[in-house]
Amino acid sequence: MSAAAIAAIAVTGVLVLALAFYLLWVIVILRQLVDTLGKVTFGVAAISHRVSPVGPLVQQINTDLTAVAETLEGLVADIGQRTEQAS
Repeated sequence: MSAAAIAAIAVTGVLVLALAFYLLWVIVILRQLVDTLGKVTFGVAAISHRVSPVGPLVQQINTDLTAVAETLEGLVADIGQRTEQAS
């Protein structure tokens, strides 16, 4: 076997090892990413569970505030009419 063939095999071996190293490194990074995304998903689910009772409360508050706003608009209209009659 010639020296050029041995050098080509050695260079090919080094390239294969380098690619294997980088692919293994990518696998490690992706596993860490999957772990982190799992934690984030768990956290978001916990937050969603904790705030689920807020929706009906906000709807009740909105209903009450709508009634207050309508009452205040009626009072403003009455005061406006009285000031026009007084003038």
